[in-house]
Order: sequence, then structure tokens, then C-alpha cells
Amino acid sequence: MRNDSRKWGTLVIACLAMLMLSVDLTVLHLAVPKLVEDLDPSAPQQLWIADVYGFALAGLLVTMGNVGDRIGRRRLLLIGSAAFGAASLLTAYAPSAELLIAARALLGVAGATIMPSTLSLIRNVFTDPVERTTAVGVWSSIGAAGFALGPLVGGALLNEFFWGSVFLINVPVVAVIIGVGLAVLPESRNPAPGRLDLPSVPLSVAGVIGIIYAMKEAAHGGAGRVPVIAAAVVGVAALAVFVHRQTRLAEPLIDVRLFRNRAFSASVGSALIAMFAMITMSLVFAQYFQLVLGWSPLVAGLAGLPGGLGAAIGGSAAGALVARLGRNGTVAAGLGLAAAGFALYSRMGLELAYPYLLAAMIVTSAGIGLTFAVVNDTIIATAPRERAGAAAAISETAGEMGGALGIAVLGTVLNTAYRTALDLPAGLPAAAAEQVRDTLGGALAAAAALPEELAGTVAASARRAFVDGLQATVLTGAGILAVLAVAALFALRGVPKVLDGAATEPTEPTEPTEPPESTGPTGPGESGETARDARTGRV
Repeated sequence: MRNDSRKWGTLVIACLAMLMLSVDLTVLHLAVPKLVEDLDPSAPQQLWIADVYGFALAGLLVTMGNVGDRIGRRRLLLIGSAAFGAASLLTAYAPSAELLIAARALLGVAGATIMPSTLSLIRNVFTDPVERTTAVGVWSSIGAAGFALGPLVGGALLNEFFWGSVFLINVPVVAVIIGVGLAVLPESRNPAPGRLDLPSVPLSVAGVIGIIYAMKEAAHGGAGRVPVIAAAVVGVAALAVFVHRQTRLAEPLIDVRLFRNRAFSASVGSALIAMFAMITMSLVFAQYFQLVLGWSPLVAGLAGLPGGLGAAIGGSAAGALVARLGRNGTVAAGLGLAAAGFALYSRMGLELAYPYLLAAMIVTSAGIGLTFAVVNDTIIATAPRERAGAAAAISETAGEMGGALGIAVLGTVLNTAYRTALDLPAGLPAAAAEQVRDTLGGALAAAAALPEELAGTVAASARRAFVDGLQATVLTGAGILAVLAVAALFALRGVPKVLDGAATEPTEPTEPTEPPESTGPTGPGESGETARDARTGRV
């Protein structure tokens, strides 16, 4: 098979796999009511059904990225895809809540093998820097589009079929990935990987899951509860020990020295903030469309679909904009567009002028898609090629943490503003009042059990309070994104427009630079080791 065909075939398979995972992250939200009716899970079980997939995925990304570097990224992607298809079948036909939780956990484990494999394969197949930037832009935009497609796909399936159908759609996609992947995907791995440090694995898992769990629970008002505090302490302690251990290993899971490179660390931070914005708005819109405007899941999914188009436009334009504005200017422009879109959202009210919302949605999603494309490309191009899987895992883990952070920060703003703006009528029973103060969904459920006149008053008050909270939330998000846009402009200054795969520390073009200490190969213990560390970011 010609090299060009193999390259673009690899991109197609990587994008298809990423689309499947992105859709799966959001498609469950619409299936929850039917799932609850069928399996009757308890309240804690409902939370685990919703969260265990993300916990397993985020916790194992770093480990699986390193496994791919060692056994081969193609092999891991195909094995993970087969496991994802099998776990999808188990999830769709789970006869009980306990088995559904276990199946969702297996889905997360399988997903953790696929995510870093897709990006690291692109990194190794596209050796031309300009082509690689374009390919990563396409991959990023497809992933972002999947978030918008999830509710639409779920709404369409749930209108006709049982709740498990939202997982069965993965099976034919997996069949295509495996069938075509066997023919077109090239194998790549670290030629000298060393052994996998097993003690680092549970440390990374405990650290990531502990912090994400604590952030999610804090958004629901649980920040002061003992289990949440304990999870945060365990998470921070585990990550601290993990980072310390990595600095002492010859072959670490994460080469923490890479974070000394401004290009790498600033790109990781920007990826975190971009996901912060995307996840938050996805959750807010799901409530706004359905609970404030009263739209069906299918109509709500259709209304949010242009967001995927905006992300695709932004991601596809990344290569051309980097050539004109540089990496720092392009990332700053992306975050600035997202900030402007958030500010436009602040005009949303109880009645919707959809063309206005459409414009705000496309501006926001184009900015996020643009940001993702550039920072993902910078991350994998800055890290050594033989550690592409580990670098891709860092990027994906930053995204998962960004989503949890967005829910924690902006979710807290929304809930606080909602409760502050809520005006409860006199004569409301105490139990109903508590439910109304909890969430808009709880308020509407409580109103359904009240006398008609009182119910109408409660529902109207709750919707007004939610819209007030939404406006405060998006303005807060706009401020955060604007500050980070300025920060990215300076943090990524001096990063080359074209990265050829060497981990290069950004330099100011107006300042003279010292020549490297040595232009030849260096061995352990030689005087050129410091220069080599600055050039590659690793010892």
C-alpha cells in the first residue's frame, strides 16, 4: 500500500475511533430516564452509572499511553477497540444496575487504550510538520463534533428503541475500525522502551480519579463532606508521590521534565481550559433546552448540532492560522473567540431567538476547536516521538481534568446563583422547598406534585432563577477564558510555527541565543548532557 494512502487511512481510522469515544461520553445522558425505569437503580448507583466510565478512562490514560509505546500503538488500538465493542454489548444488555456499572467501567478501560493510541499513531505517520498540524486539526475537530453529535444520536435512537441501543451503535463502528485498521494502520512503538514501572500505575490512577471525583462532588455542594475531602487529599498525595517518583526513574510513565518546556506546559494548560469550556456548556445547554424551553431530547440534540460544525471549522483552520499568527496568536485567538461566545450567551433568556444563539454557539465552538487543534499538535510535536503515546495521554488527561474542573467551578457558580435568585412562594411545603432549591430538574419534579396554581408559580420562579444563574455562569466563564487567552499569548511566545518533532524551548526572536554546547551525540556523563536535555526535554 502506498505511503500516502496509509497516512490518510490512518487519519480516517483515528478520527472514527475518536468520534465513537466522544459520542459515548454524552450519549448516556438522554438514556438515563429509560434506564432508571427499566433497572430501578438506587441514587448512588445512578451516580456510578454516569461517572464510572469517565473515572476509568481518565485514571488509565497515562498507563495505557505508555503500554502503547511499549507493545505497539496499532496493536493496542485494535485490542482496545475489540474490548470496547464487547463491553458495549455487555452494557446494552446489562440485566441489573450492578452489572451495568461493571460494564461501564470496562468501557472506560477500553476507551483509555484507544484515545492515546489514535493521536500517537497520527504523530508517527505524519512526519511532515505542516501535514501533521493539519491532521491533528482534523482529528481534534472530529472529537469535538462528537460531543455535539452524542445528544442527537441518543435522541434519535431513544425515540425508536430501548435504552441499550445507544451502546449497540458502537459495535458496527468497532467492526469497521478493526477490519480497515488491520489493512491500513502501520505499527509503531518505542524501540527501547525499558520496563513499565508498576508502582507508578496505581499512584497515577489514584491521583487522577481522586482529584476528578472531588471536583465533581464539590460542584454538587459536597465539598465539605468527609468522603470528598478524603478523595481530594488522597488524590493530591498520590499525584505528589507519583511526580516525585517519575523524577527518579530512568523510564518514567511521564517525563515530568517536559513540563519545564513552556511550549509543552502552556499547551497542556490550554487543553485543560478548552475542555473546561466545552464540557460545561454541553451540560448547561442540555438543561436549558429541555427544562427551560421544554424541547424534546431529539430537538435539543438538533439545536446543539451546529456546535460540532463550528468546532470542525475551527480545527480545520488551525494550520493556516498558525502560519499567519504563530502558535501563541492562534491559541490566544481561539480562547478569545470562546470568551466572546460565552459573553454572547449571557443574553439568553426565558424566550429564545435561535439565530442569535446559533451565532454564539458557532463562535464559541470554533474557538474551542481551534484551540484544541493547535495545543494537541504542540504537545505531541514537543515530546520525543518514541514517547508519543505518553504525550498523547497527558493531553487527554488534561482534557478530562479540565472537564471536571469546569463542572466544579462553573457548576458551583450556576448552583449558587440559582439558589440566590430563587423566589419561593409562600405556603410551599418544606420538603418541596428543599427539592426546588437543589436543581431546576428537582424543582420541576416537585412542582408536578403540587396544586396547579402553586405548581405554575414554582416552575416559573425556578426557570427564571436558572436563567439568572446561567447568565452569571457564562459571564464568569468568559472572564476566565479571556484571562487565559492573554496568558497563552505570552506563554507560547517564541514557539516555532513549524515544529519538526524536537522538543524546543521557546526563544524570543529579538534576543541572541547561545550556541549549543555540543552538536554531536552525547553519552551518559558527558559534558553535552545539559544541552541535550534542553533540546529534547528529557535526560
